[in-house]
Amino acid sequence: MKYAKFYLPLLVLILAKISLTPLFQDKTFGSPTNPIRIALVPSQEAGKIIASADRLIHFLSKKTGYSFIAAMPANYIAAVEAFGNNKADIAFLNTFSYVLANQKYGAEAILKIVRRNGDTTYGGQFLTYVGSGVNSVEDLNGKRIAYVDPASASGYILPKAMLQKLGITPAQEVFAQRHDNVVMMIYQHQVDAGAAYYSAPDKKTGELQDARALVKKQYPDIMDKVKNIGYTDMITNDPVMVRGDFPMTMKKQITDALLEFQYTPEGKSALIDIYGIEGLLPCQNSDYDNLRQMLKNQGMDVEALVKKTKK
Repeated sequence: MKYAKFYLPLLVLILAKISLTPLFQDKTFGSPTNPIRIALVPSQEAGKIIASADRLIHFLSKKTGYSFIAAMPANYIAAVEAFGNNKADIAFLNTFSYVLANQKYGAEAILKIVRRNGDTTYGGQFLTYVGSGVNSVEDLNGKRIAYVDPASASGYILPKAMLQKLGITPAQEVFAQRHDNVVMMIYQHQVDAGAAYYSAPDKKTGELQDARALVKKQYPDIMDKVKNIGYTDMITNDPVMVRGDFPMTMKKQITDALLEFQYTPEGKSALIDIYGIEGLLPCQNSDYDNLRQMLKNQGMDVEALVKKTKK
């Protein structure tokens, strides 16, 4: 009994501490118990993106004093919906996903990506295999075409809008889910042609930068076997965005920290590994009106494209 007199009060204190501690934890937005959530959708190498995200989070935490955590939604649409169900505060997404997130949830673009050669715009291209008999976009009528997915601007929306404008109707359209998959399907003659992103060769080295570069290690002769037959219109590069009600002061601090991060050695490496980002520039919502107008002109409904993506 004498031990009970000692241990019983101690047990009560321990249980009280366990029960009451959560009530007194700092749950302020940006604190360790309520960190700022960054959504990063994997493009090719998820492991590399995770490692790079750790470097990004460490730098942002050091510069701003806030706590961050990175998440990897399955795809762009899941990342957009994360803004709607309060699971994402910041995201690196593609241009179409931003237009959707802005329309549905009031997300705001704060920075736009700069790619190699200083490019701040991008577009899509049509590819076919050498010997297919397809030599121009006009030849795609009645052909089998592979796209990336309905939420991909360069891999579906831009090329689809171009075909509609020209009155071209493919015999079959399939979604390969990724740009490299589109290129591989063409290389393997599974389709007659496909649409994927285009970036000009590096101005200094001449290094290949478009979607074919994604499979060059696997298929060293890709440039000899898969050719370009046309380009789409160009739109503003992908943005970094925040949820619509993101605190103004915090938004400025994080924007400034990201702009500083790009000039550090670890920042340059991390941004390249995340999405091939060469730099970041301030932007505004109106920078993406060109895509909105294109969707309107072609009668493409944003919500309908999302539904198609989910199938």
